[in-house]
Amino acid sequence: MPDLATTGFGIAALVIFVTAYAFVVMEESLDMRKSHPVLVAAGLIWALIGLAAARSGRPDVAGEQASHLFGEFGELFLFLLVAVTYVNCLEERRVFDVLRAKMSAQRMSYRTVFWLTGLAAFFLSSVLDNLTTALVIGAVVLAIGRANRSFVALACINIVVAANAGGAFCPFGDITTLMVWQKGKLEFFEFFRLFLPALVNWVVPAAIMSMAVPSGTPPENSEYERMKAGARGVMVLFALTIVTAVSFRNFLGLPPALGMMLGLGYLQVWSYHLQQKSKRRADTDMLLNSFKEISRVEWDTMLFFFGIIFAVGGLGVLGHLTLASQWLYAGFGPTIANVAVGVLSAVVDNIPLMFAVLTMDPQMGSEQWLLIALTAGVGGSLLSIGSAAGVALMGLARGQYTFSSHLKWTWAVALGYAASTALHLLLVG
Repeated sequence: MPDLATTGFGIAALVIFVTAYAFVVMEESLDMRKSHPVLVAAGLIWALIGLAAARSGRPDVAGEQASHLFGEFGELFLFLLVAVTYVNCLEERRVFDVLRAKMSAQRMSYRTVFWLTGLAAFFLSSVLDNLTTALVIGAVVLAIGRANRSFVALACINIVVAANAGGAFCPFGDITTLMVWQKGKLEFFEFFRLFLPALVNWVVPAAIMSMAVPSGTPPENSEYERMKAGARGVMVLFALTIVTAVSFRNFLGLPPALGMMLGLGYLQVWSYHLQQKSKRRADTDMLLNSFKEISRVEWDTMLFFFGIIFAVGGLGVLGHLTLASQWLYAGFGPTIANVAVGVLSAVVDNIPLMFAVLTMDPQMGSEQWLLIALTAGVGGSLLSIGSAAGVALMGLARGQYTFSSHLKWTWAVALGYAASTALHLLLVG
């Protein structure tokens, strides 16, 4: 298909995309789900592509390009569907409630809580997504220190930075790292080379902010929770599912999504086992309905993901991403370009940014693909609106953790961003 970026079709598509993304940015003020505008934009952009292809005498090209994108989206969608279902099951079995209750019941100082919740967010987000991690650990912070506004604000910033950093060194930790892995740009274990840079990204601002954490000890909390029957089984099967997905990719050359779907089968069988056990014991608390947990998947996010992939993919078909790649990567070099993409992710969602980079497919070595995985993952920590973790915590700790409270410490987060980037370049240099 010819380059159509500067034609009427290309300009119209770009206007549609920018307009849709403006609605996404104003999601809170408009009370409009972010999936709505991007789904409309994706459909209109591909309608323009279809018209352009028909006018050029190659109507089959648009269908071929769309089919290719459907294949890419399908793999990511199934992978995420299974992962989120497992997280929902862990939540339903009260695993996260127990974690929160155990931490809040300990008599620890505010500073100890600050460091422990940050550490927990860092490691949890390497397996869970940063949104779930932020909500779970954020609930711990509110349960322990709700009465101390300054502590809650600092602890929430710490959680956002830690959750985003922890998701950067594991393929499962963030959608962007998952996209890079699924695309075959990096092998599974290569991501763990980012562990030290990711750790530095969190520790540097955490050390600075910890000096401002209030002294003293939070009021005692006697909250008690107990996991439901079968919770440990779900945890074991989740770990086995991850191993299965990695094995399918590394040893069988199959898409990881197939391994994840096999893992969903593990969960279905375990759910059936618990249902039968529940009938024998007449214990309804033991029931686990895996289909119900699938239905609790955040469909707004999934549909937003679909709309973004097809809207950005459409811009790529029209030639916009080729122009952007030539200007950014050829003009400034991959290191500056990848660092700039990370900073931009504080304002623009990192999913469309990463998909755009993958669609551009600049010629980079593994050290640069690791760099973009790092920067796109942690750059969103610079602002509270830069990541799903930050947006979620603003809602959870409304009035205590705000855009302005995060902005006061952006300079410290930026120091961590610079330090982690420099460390990565030093390690691979």
